[in-house]
Amino acid sequence: MRIKEVADKLKISARAIRFYEEKGLISPSKEENQYREFSEKEIWRLQTIIALRESGMSIEDIGQALEPTGGQDQEQLHYYLELQRSVLFAKWIELKQIIDTTDYMIDLVKKQQTLPLEDIYALAEGSKRLRDHRSSWRDKWNYDTRASRHDEHVLDNTSEYKDYEAALTLTAQWLAPIPGEQGLDIGTGTGNLAGKLMAGGAVMCGVDQSREMLKECRRKFPAMESKLGNFLALPFLEGRFDFVVTSFAFHHLSRNQQTLAIDEMRRVLKPHGRICITDLMRPEAAERGTTPPDGSLGGSGEPERTCSDLLAQFESLGYITKHQRINERLHIVYAVPIR
Repeated sequence: MRIKEVADKLKISARAIRFYEEKGLISPSKEENQYREFSEKEIWRLQTIIALRESGMSIEDIGQALEPTGGQDQEQLHYYLELQRSVLFAKWIELKQIIDTTDYMIDLVKKQQTLPLEDIYALAEGSKRLRDHRSSWRDKWNYDTRASRHDEHVLDNTSEYKDYEAALTLTAQWLAPIPGEQGLDIGTGTGNLAGKLMAGGAVMCGVDQSREMLKECRRKFPAMESKLGNFLALPFLEGRFDFVVTSFAFHHLSRNQQTLAIDEMRRVLKPHGRICITDLMRPEAAERGTTPPDGSLGGSGEPERTCSDLLAQFESLGYITKHQRINERLHIVYAVPIR
């Protein structure tokens, strides 16, 4: 297909298509007369670029997101669609937040017959902070390059994955899914925890930011639903899951992002849905004194939360909690709503 036909089909200008080509995002073949010829694969790639640009993603970030994976055309098409879906959900969540803020302002006007400027400024600032926290999500850890060795690495039982197998086994035992219950594993990686829960009868979905981790997960558990996404924009509608679980991933978030992540977990849970977080946490004040050997800092460089911090947050939201310390930094926190 020639450039004019593609431009007409996708409702963009030929100039924009040439710009994306100049930036190295697409590489249409050229005939002897130098006319560009776009394959079906290139058209799908271009459609993905358009969707990501409309979401506000930079050219540089798009280039990184669309780096070749060495996969087949069908696999790349699947990834392009997953990426677009993930971006659309993030935009939908942002719009939902704006609508919720507007509804709150309407309620204030009804009750107070006015809306002071201070309230407008406070609401606008709060909305901006939420957008900034969501938009600042980046994969700083490059898990795509770690996927092929991940299962081998976690079983070394050293550093951040010390007591990995014991922690996942106890997490599955605590959740004890009833056969047929639907669960979501956030930061599923290669699906190790989800696999244990499926063995217990759960119907599991997995979310991860790494396409290569998801590829390994799909290879190991082909019947498991898995989607590209992250804690701050879970690619599911409200009220779908009986429980949400995450392991060895939550500590990568900043404190503010962790608060947003818990809101997202609650959004996708059914009424009375339960949450289990198995992760590294900062030692309590009495045990502190020095920085643990491997850093013990969250994804933003902030100190990790203590387990007490997380328990207090869940209790303030109306959950009863259960907690088990696995080693000096690894904890399981299980939360069930009481209202």
